[in-house]
Amino acid sequence: RPITCLSVPAHTDFFVVWSRLYRKIVSSTGESCMFSTVLSAAINGMESKKVTVEADVADGLPTFTMVGYLASETKEAAERVRSALRNSGLSIGVRHITVNLAPAALHKQGSSFDLAIAIALLTAAETLKPESVCGVLFIGELGLNGRLNPVRGVLEIVSGALSCGCGTVIVPAANLAEGSMIRGVRVLGAETLVQVVSFLAAKAGPTEVPGMNLSMQGALKPGSLYERRADIEEVRHLQRKGQSRDFSQIRGQRLLRRASEVAAAGFHNLLMIGPPGAGKTMTAHCLTTIMPEMTDEEVLEVSKIHSIAGTLPSDGLVTVRPFRGPHHTVTKPALCGGGAPPGPGEVSLAHRGILYLDEFPEFDKATIEALRQPLEDRVIRISRVTGSYSFPAGFMLVASMNPCRCGYFPDRSVCRCSNAEVRQYLSRISMPLLDRIDLCVEARRVSFEELTGGREEESSAEIRERVNKAHKRQKARYRGSACQFNSELSAADVKQFCRLTKEEERWMAKVYDSLSLTARSYNRILKVARTIADLDEEEQILPRHLSEAVSLRAVDRRYWDDALRN
Repeated sequence: RPITCLSVPAHTDFFVVWSRLYRKIVSSTGESCMFSTVLSAAINGMESKKVTVEADVADGLPTFTMVGYLASETKEAAERVRSALRNSGLSIGVRHITVNLAPAALHKQGSSFDLAIAIALLTAAETLKPESVCGVLFIGELGLNGRLNPVRGVLEIVSGALSCGCGTVIVPAANLAEGSMIRGVRVLGAETLVQVVSFLAAKAGPTEVPGMNLSMQGALKPGSLYERRADIEEVRHLQRKGQSRDFSQIRGQRLLRRASEVAAAGFHNLLMIGPPGAGKTMTAHCLTTIMPEMTDEEVLEVSKIHSIAGTLPSDGLVTVRPFRGPHHTVTKPALCGGGAPPGPGEVSLAHRGILYLDEFPEFDKATIEALRQPLEDRVIRISRVTGSYSFPAGFMLVASMNPCRCGYFPDRSVCRCSNAEVRQYLSRISMPLLDRIDLCVEARRVSFEELTGGREEESSAEIRERVNKAHKRQKARYRGSACQFNSELSAADVKQFCRLTKEEERWMAKVYDSLSLTARSYNRILKVARTIADLDEEEQILPRHLSEAVSLRAVDRRYWDDALRN
């Protein structure tokens, strides 16, 4: 055959050029066959990957074939798209249709490719011009009536759109709030397929769409897609306003309140031990009300995780530090992450916030032992045959427990558990796991006078003011490093920022031997002392700071040692 030549303007998109050239070659053979490409994206772990949707529409046996390493729900897009096109008044005729989602090596799951497939078919059938889809990325699930339903992972997909060469992303209207969080990308929301088609038709030229029913042509409104910009401060105010718990509601428990303040100021792990009804659960729920507000970068980071997991609130952002409290029957994959393909678990959903484990010993031992590595590394890595996935896990562990099954050990006037039962119950929490908890405090029974007295307790706002001051000191101290809180200091950082005098080192040497500390627990005591000094607005760690840090750590030894001796 003679060589086919094509004249195109400069800077024309490659896919547009290829589509025109393909049609010209096919037309020279006398066959009726059309080809088009549209861009979409898939979530792989915590990252978005570019997916090219290729559509081939030809004469022949009427079939709809989809290829490209697809999950079952992705293959079902053929029926969804076919029905959505028909019910939207759009027709591509009875044709032989082949759709490929490239690259074939990437496993595609979910229904987020429906919109891109529909647009690719309409482009291949010459209902839409190839120029109209140039530089546009399409995400959305189609209902049978042509409505666009929300999908997961839009925030991460929009943030990666520029790397795919797309300056515009069209998403379902329900996902517009989260997608508009990303700057530098034009994000448009649509409620129906007809809206998207009318927008693309108007973008390329006349608003009349070839192949559309005349009854539907009148419904076209050129450019009728939604566009907005997310106001983080407004969402933050509304979500903070929705918090109903406050530290002023907790009666008594001065030690527990102080430990909570220290934990919030330095992002330290906290374990509360005490009898039932002492206020442990209430204290845990109030902790988010005194923690420092998340920065815009943290809001984006946390919102991406919840977008991928499908737990994003209706306003599209997570601006208040997360609080996750799974039941003690939670499985290891649900806690740490997993599935096929692996998705984020509770430890990732609690990133930059609190993971609260109530009735700590009641959790499956193998499940909570899996927390050791993420507590140290602040990231969890899941390896499968298909690949390795990393999920953020920078959470603050808050746990509460009774000292025995009845809950009243070591008060033998009330506790009826045998020594063996107490040992067995406490042994469900291993010492290596306890070693990774910075603060361990006792929640004593609240007296009647404390419960009914007229004394006003400090509110969350008053405590948060001190916590914010301590956090600002930490941010200034660690400016330029990856650390934000004292709990994130490495062993080398502890030597640099938690220096002690000779006298303080001698005192800590005695504590180290008497409490049988490990290198890890010793460093954690120094980090807690650094936080207490920040709360006192002191640059140097003083003996009283060390003393308080040790006292907030020694309770676990008393309970576990008493159980072993008895």
